[in-house]
Amino acid sequence: MPRIETALSPAAEAQAANRAELLAALDRLRVIEARTRARSAAAGPRFAARGQLLPRERVALLLDPGQPFLELSTLAGYRCDTPDADKSIAGGGIIAGIGVIRGVRCMINASDSGIAAGALQPYGLDKALRAQEIALENRLPYVQLVESAGANLMAYRVEDFIHGGSTFRNLARLSAAGLPVITVTHGSSTAGGAYQTGLSDHIVMVRGRTRAFLAGPPLLKAATGEVATEEELGGAVMHTTVSGLGDHMAEDDRHAIGIARRIVDDLGWDRVAPAEPAPAPACDPEDMLSVMPSDHRRPVDMREVIARFVDGSEFEETGAGYGPATVVGRARVEGQQVGIVTNNGPLDVAGANKATHFIQACCQTGTPILYLNNTTGYMVGRAFEEAGMIKHGSKMIQAVTNANVPQITLYCGASFGAGNYGMCGRGFAPRFCFAWPNARTAVMGAEQASGTMEIVARAGAARKGVEPDEDALAAQTARITEIFESQMDVFHTSARLLDDGVIDPRDTRAVLALALRICAEGDARAPRPVQFAVARP
Repeated sequence: MPRIETALSPAAEAQAANRAELLAALDRLRVIEARTRARSAAAGPRFAARGQLLPRERVALLLDPGQPFLELSTLAGYRCDTPDADKSIAGGGIIAGIGVIRGVRCMINASDSGIAAGALQPYGLDKALRAQEIALENRLPYVQLVESAGANLMAYRVEDFIHGGSTFRNLARLSAAGLPVITVTHGSSTAGGAYQTGLSDHIVMVRGRTRAFLAGPPLLKAATGEVATEEELGGAVMHTTVSGLGDHMAEDDRHAIGIARRIVDDLGWDRVAPAEPAPAPACDPEDMLSVMPSDHRRPVDMREVIARFVDGSEFEETGAGYGPATVVGRARVEGQQVGIVTNNGPLDVAGANKATHFIQACCQTGTPILYLNNTTGYMVGRAFEEAGMIKHGSKMIQAVTNANVPQITLYCGASFGAGNYGMCGRGFAPRFCFAWPNARTAVMGAEQASGTMEIVARAGAARKGVEPDEDALAAQTARITEIFESQMDVFHTSARLLDDGVIDPRDTRAVLALALRICAEGDARAPRPVQFAVARP
């Protein structure tokens, strides 16, 4: 397979500027993530006094040492609760990701009960739903570490209550699909959240800490006049000896997690196979920071990106001379074959047709497809309309929509307009969708949006036979530009679960290799579905 010959000069002024801008964005990301972790860790003394482990300590103890943990959606909810960036706590109140337990790849969803007692935030709901969707699609056991005060009533929205039912529906779907749901109820699991425990196939409870009931003592007394303690209503002893809700009694968090690990071990599922040795990229992945400019109008050769994460920097490009702004070809990532579709500019008629053919060829050979988004959209103009840009772009969108192989999307630069759709954006349900810190997603660029509206306003004034108000136009331009600029960066889009997480460009090879491996394992796995979810005794 041909090797990509790099022309990148990391020491050049433009490349050094790219690197500095990306590092600044990465620093911002890490500060936000660190703030969330620090807020949770601040509850350490309180947890220690109760004999409990902090949520991230529980997750660490659950996972096999030395195995990768692909944490998802760390920016969930960022600045959605408050415009003050320094006060916003990201993460949605849960820790979600894919890790290995006793050699078995699993989806993990842990209440971050060090923050607001684990109350689920609005975007935490979306994060939980996405984790369940990934588990279903990739046939992963679903392991929950539950300790939640339930819904955040201070941020109550009726739509969250309604959509929240989908999380319980998905637990039933996972069980019926033959994907075991294993739950450790470390603390509170109350009201509707009690069904998070109840809809599990295997339930571990902790003596003196578990609380699972539909109505706590205050509500019970208000509703019926009955007086009962939390332990009497929903403690571990009652549920493991009287109600039958609990399967296992643990003495503390460590014991409970040890039981959960044994349950996973006893599933008899295939263990994660060690990765076969593969040649590292010939080009230094560290230079990935130097490739992409923050200004999407500056040209980029995406082969420079490919050269820094594929095996041996080798890439078998298809149709390089036809529709050259669209780059397609095959490579390997840690030994796993993948088809790559990317952009060195807008998608034109030839590029759309080339991509369509390539996507269909990958489906024919069962090759997963990776989309590296770097496009301002499909070409516009009279010549392109006459050439059938709409119908040819539609063919590409149809191919993406109906592809029968795993599709993974990585936002590397711009992802604008229908180009986002043709390049398998979030709305087209890729198996995984990640972003670099410099990525931008929007219906169009801010300049195009404000310029379009200025033209419309001037045309409206002309129809009325009046002169346009230049001050008003300038204010409108500034307002539209600010709206678009504020909504297109990853700190806005990832906060709203429009990707599965923002990654360091230098980690691209590791993240993509892991995602490809998860997809391949899931497609090869043959669970034993049943007609209904496993019911409690």
